[in-house]
Amino acid sequence: MKKEHVKIANREAWIGVGLVIFNFVWWFAFAYGFGSKDPQDYTYVLGLPSWFFYSCVLGFIVMAILVTIVVKKFFVAIPFDEEMEEK
Repeated sequence: MKKEHVKIANREAWIGVGLVIFNFVWWFAFAYGFGSKDPQDYTYVLGLPSWFFYSCVLGFIVMAILVTIVVKKFFVAIPFDEEMEEK
C-alpha cells in the first residue's frame, strides 16, 4: 500500500472515530438527560418516551444524514487496481 493511501485511511478512520463519539454523546445525553426522571413524569413524542425518541429515533436519523454528508465530502475513493498491476 502506498504511503499516501495509509495517510488517507488513517484520516478516514479518525473521522469514523469522531462520528462514533458524537453518536455516543448524543445518545447518552438524551437517554440519560430525559430518561433520568420518574417514568410517571415522562413526556411523549409520537407515542414514545421523549428520551427514547430523541436518543434512538432522531439520533439514528441525524447520524444517517451526518454519515452520508461526511462520506460524500471527506472520504476519498482509492483505486487499488494500480497496485495490483505493479506487483
